[in-house]
Amino acid sequence: MSSEDNLLPLIIEPEELAAHLDASELLIIDVPLKAESHAQGHVPGAVYLDHRRLLAGTGEVPNEVPSAEALSQLFSSLGLTRDTHVVAYDDEGGGWAGRLLWTLELLGHGRYSYLNGGIQAWRAAELPVATDTVTPSPSEYTAEFRHPEAAIDRHEIIERLEDTNLAIWDARSRDEYLGHKGDNQRLGHIPGAVNFDWTRAMDPERQLRIRDYAELVTELDALGLTTDMDIVTHCQTHHRSGFTWLVGKALGLRMRGYAGSWKEWGNRDDTPIEKA
Repeated sequence: MSSEDNLLPLIIEPEELAAHLDASELLIIDVPLKAESHAQGHVPGAVYLDHRRLLAGTGEVPNEVPSAEALSQLFSSLGLTRDTHVVAYDDEGGGWAGRLLWTLELLGHGRYSYLNGGIQAWRAAELPVATDTVTPSPSEYTAEFRHPEAAIDRHEIIERLEDTNLAIWDARSRDEYLGHKGDNQRLGHIPGAVNFDWTRAMDPERQLRIRDYAELVTELDALGLTTDMDIVTHCQTHHRSGFTWLVGKALGLRMRGYAGSWKEWGNRDDTPIEKA
């Protein structure tokens, strides 16, 4: 699916979405960090998605991608079809919305957009909010991992640690990256990874919208996160890095998400680790 076929661009502003609310092919998904955000007021017509359904939830790495069967059930319950254009947003600056859109990318569903700034930007624009519960009409969506290259696993990362074409964007806090804090057996970072906290890509003066693109490109370029690199992004559970994956994609970078993230890497004894 080319971007020219899409109803909306990758990153959209509240006013642009407001002008398309009646579009039949639109599916607006609110995937907030806090469920009460949806109840307090959401974009009219938006369906609620519990962000935990974007994670496998079980096994050694519960933040891994759910099975194709689980994703088929999830997206069928939301009424997704191959022709649907998804607009995702959240209440926290793009983490869970990014994880949702990355999941769609994995499935080869290229019709999607992110509401820049999420519900905070929508409210600040004084656009109407709804408090009703939207029950979508179920579909029969068959999830297949058509774009597996959107993800990367620890085996490939380990194999490519010496690859000069690979860059690793650690979206965690500086203290986590340096190994000063964390809820893992081992602390630190993947050798060669660079740290750019996910919140640094948000503009707190503009309802957590993505920061000025030119400024971001300059700062990421200085870290070696450039258009000629294959860029892996991760955090603790590929939640914060859902946003950095999205930001990189918006900037034209070649992004891949590591779903296992530090939850997996930092709890194994066979993964190389660096500390400050």
